[in-house]
Amino acid sequence: MGANQGIERPRVLVVDDDERNLLAIETVLEEVGEVVVARSGEEALRHLLRGEFAVILLDVYMPGLDGYETAQIIRQREQTRGIPICFLSAVNKEAEHLMRGYAMGAVDYVFKPVDPVILRSKVAVFVDLFAKTKEIERKAKAEQELLDANLRANAELLQAEQELRRAEQRQAAIIQSLPIILYLEPLTCTTRCPHFVSGDFEAMTGYRFADVLEQPKLWAARLHPDDRVRVLAAIAERDRAGRLSVEYRWQVADGSYKHFHDQAVLLRDSDGSPLEFAGTLTDVSERKLLESQLVQAQRMDALGKLTGGIAHDFNNLLAAVLGGIGLIERRAGLADDHLKVLTMTKRAADQGSELVGRLLAFARQQQLQPSRVDIAALHRGVNDLMTHTLGGRVELEWSLAEAGWAAFADASQLELALMNLIINARDAMPNGGTIRIAAAHQSVGERGGPAGLDAGDYVVFSVIDRGTGIAPEHLEKVLEPFFTTKEVGKGTGLGLSMVYGFAQQSGGTIRLESRLGEGTTAQLWLPRAGEDEGGEADSAPELANQPAGRTLTVLLVDDHPEVRATTAGMLVDLGHQVIEASQGSEAIAALTANEGTVDLLVSDYAMPHLSGCDVVRLAREVRSELPALLITGYANADEIGERPDDVAVLGKPFTLAELAGAMRKVTGD
Repeated sequence: MGANQGIERPRVLVVDDDERNLLAIETVLEEVGEVVVARSGEEALRHLLRGEFAVILLDVYMPGLDGYETAQIIRQREQTRGIPICFLSAVNKEAEHLMRGYAMGAVDYVFKPVDPVILRSKVAVFVDLFAKTKEIERKAKAEQELLDANLRANAELLQAEQELRRAEQRQAAIIQSLPIILYLEPLTCTTRCPHFVSGDFEAMTGYRFADVLEQPKLWAARLHPDDRVRVLAAIAERDRAGRLSVEYRWQVADGSYKHFHDQAVLLRDSDGSPLEFAGTLTDVSERKLLESQLVQAQRMDALGKLTGGIAHDFNNLLAAVLGGIGLIERRAGLADDHLKVLTMTKRAADQGSELVGRLLAFARQQQLQPSRVDIAALHRGVNDLMTHTLGGRVELEWSLAEAGWAAFADASQLELALMNLIINARDAMPNGGTIRIAAAHQSVGERGGPAGLDAGDYVVFSVIDRGTGIAPEHLEKVLEPFFTTKEVGKGTGLGLSMVYGFAQQSGGTIRLESRLGEGTTAQLWLPRAGEDEGGEADSAPELANQPAGRTLTVLLVDDHPEVRATTAGMLVDLGHQVIEASQGSEAIAALTANEGTVDLLVSDYAMPHLSGCDVVRLAREVRSELPALLITGYANADEIGERPDDVAVLGKPFTLAELAGAMRKVTGD
């Protein structure tokens, strides 16, 4: 009995859709083997995927897959075709039905009502055969393993010296090619004093192993200050616990830091007495870099979503502020000093709108108008804009690629991005100097380039300074909004985040390389424009300056009272009549009451209960051809789902001219 304790009991699979039959058969066979029941052919097939069975008792007639079909599938599968199948049948003892069952792979029939003695006897034969087969397989495997071991031992004895040399050569070659070091270290060691090291120690650390032996304190001295206490504590714990596993940063010979994973275990002799520590030192810098990039991408994505929501609320506020200022400017006869105050207020609100634009650029939600951007023209434009901004102590030096590649991006946003990078470079050089702007061509293959870039051709703009540089601990944070290393009052912290958002939305990326005291290189990667990409689009005509069309009755829906009031005022100033509603249901009621007179529906998109799209849909159930215009604080009109093609979208805040143009677009006036 003791010899069979580790051997599992053979299993019998019983398939029948009748619970009574299953219970009866399970009771009869419980001493023969482990009984597994299935109530359908499908369930039986699932059981067969999860283990071996000595025999399958299969009911012929079942809903879904019947016994014949189930048996056919079992026989078609490589892993189950050898399992014996006994059909359970209450009818059809005729020869043709029996022959069909045998043709499907059955080895026997058991007819209902089942005789317990006969059933137990038949199943016991298969169970015993299965058990003996497994035992034979186990013995054969053990004998084969023993034979293999003997053959290997003989081969090793005959060719011990030659095989040993080959093994050592292979091991040395593998270890030499991997970013890993094997070491042995004695027990009595104050900090670190390995007496054996294998692997490319110098390639990993920049030091020769002899340097370490000559300078016992070198290892501890090169630990990163933030890791030193933790790592030294882990070394002390290693001596007590007999094992070590710790990651830390270590300054290699060129002054940079690498991430090492240090592991060790205590080796003992045959008597159990401690001998020495055996360990591995693995360079995990690349893994740490990938983890950092993933965390950065997740952080930027979360911040982008948060920023986009905040920008939507700001757009609503700015729509009310700028709309109200516009109404006062047009309607009130203000004295010059009052008009000056109003102009200053409007300028401040416009600056707020620009700030929201930067937030949306970071969130990658601003509406871009990409086109073919000629690099030479971009050079002239940026140079003209920055000449007076930089002052006399800073010069720009341009280096443009000779080939005629063009970038595919929003020209104005690209210009703004380069200006932000140049201003950052200027601020990093308080004593003046030269900022170098280079445009080069790069092709990314299937193996990839910078993180997040698809294969293809790119135009790479580099802004290079020889300024103060960025500290390593800040390098990953400078792309986040509102993070700045400048003094209070000297930076918003949105410049680089805007560039990052613009690059991501344009299908490119930004890379920063910096060393303290040596300078910074900022690379802006943008897709190359194809030959069929058009040039920059001509500015649209100022629709508000066109002659006024007919007077319209406009149904205006907006849940924000201030925005609704200022939009209504703008519509009145354009000469139209306005019916106001604060929510979708109120708008539908107003449309029903004024069905024949409403010429245009203007609705906010984001409203409680009913969205702008819902309002348009319900309104067109009342008036199928009613022109409609959506206004929204969200940036990207393409993200407004289920919007009919003939419904235009106008982003907040908007001017009187923009409102008039959008209305003409949907009404055709």
